[in-house]
Parts: sequence; structure tokens; C-alpha cells
Amino acid sequence: MIETTIAGSGVVGSLLAMNSKGIVMNGLAEPAEVARLRPARTGSLDHRLNAAGNNILCNDFGAVVHPGFDGEAVARISETLGVPAVRGTVAGVRTVGSAAVATNKGVLCHPHLRPEEAEVLKGTLKVPVATTTANYGTAQVGACILANSRGAVIGSRTTPIEMGRIEEGLGYL
Repeated sequence: MIETTIAGSGVVGSLLAMNSKGIVMNGLAEPAEVARLRPARTGSLDHRLNAAGNNILCNDFGAVVHPGFDGEAVARISETLGVPAVRGTVAGVRTVGSAAVATNKGVLCHPHLRPEEAEVLKGTLKVPVATTTANYGTAQVGACILANSRGAVIGSRTTPIEMGRIEEGLGYL
């Protein structure tokens, strides 16, 4: 565990996107904050869409990013995370990292996910796709769940039905 801030802020999940290969962070991160994250491969997102955690949905197989990223930013994200990156949306939401959460076993998405978006997610992230809410009906599941392939941290208001969908969708069962 590493204790840090990013750009002086404690909302680290909104400002970082990471997989086991690298970390993409807000372009405003201080040198001391970046140093805390070494030896991981890190990349700074010097772009107007600099809330990397909200704008990048990734795992160890791929990344789906906010459609507003230019080609240079998409290439930098791909290089830093060591995976192919494509632009996309989740339920029409451009902040894909807040609308979904991905692990190497599954991806959980906003309940209004469109079939064509699900195909992009499956093809890019190479895992099954499911939809749910969390935290008593919140559709922005990426903002409600912190997960990896071994487990998840969820909000205290998450219902038992939502818990079951989370366990199934992220491949914990």
C-alpha cells in the first residue's frame, strides 16, 4: 500500500488509472507524488481531461478511454498501461472510468449500457461484461467500487442484490 495524494488531492481514484503494468496520472501531480509511485511505469496525462481515473477504464488486457482524448493522448495511455487503448462510452457516458469498473475477470457497467458499447468493452478488455448498480441504486458503478481480480471494496449502502451482481460480474463466484 502506498499513501499519497495526487496534485495535493485525496481523491486519488479519480486522478489515477492503473493496471499491473503502469499508472496514468493527472498531469498536475507533484514530483514527490510521482516518486512515491515508482518503480511502476508512470505517465502524466497533460490533457484537459486529466482526471485519469474518471476518463480511463482499464485492466491488463486493454483500455477504453474518454472519446475526447486526441490520438496523442490515446497513444500515451496505451504505452503507459502496456495495452491497446480505444475511445468509447458506457451508457452514453464519456467518463468511462466512473461509469464502469474493470478487473482481469470482468467489467461491471452502468445499467443503461448499450449493446454496441458492450461489444467494444468485451473486445478491448477481453473479459465478460455485466451491468448493475451499487450503493443503493447508483448507476455510476466506477465511482462506487474499487476492485481487482481478488476482491472489491463497495459502499456501505450497497444492497445484497447488488452485492450478488458485483460478485458474479467481477468473477468472484
